[in-house]
Amino acid sequence: MPAVKMYTTAVCPYCIRAKQLLNAKGVAQIEEIRIDTDPVARVHMMEITGRRTVPQIFIGDTHVGGCDDLVALDAKGGLLPLLQS
Repeated sequence: MPAVKMYTTAVCPYCIRAKQLLNAKGVAQIEEIRIDTDPVARVHMMEITGRRTVPQIFIGDTHVGGCDDLVALDAKGGLLPLLQS
């Protein structure tokens, strides 16, 4: 299973929802990068994603996007194949 990385903040309901979905799909470990406590990480996230909102989710080298993007990917059957690649 590829590594899962998520840019997040302390109180983010979308981050919690995304983590719950990933856990339900068998992801045991998520590398969380807190951008509310690390301004350098926030700048880096915006540079590599072009987005300012959290969560920003990466599965392996693939930028999935935010929580809504993750849910949409799962709904069309693309999440499990990505997690199993």
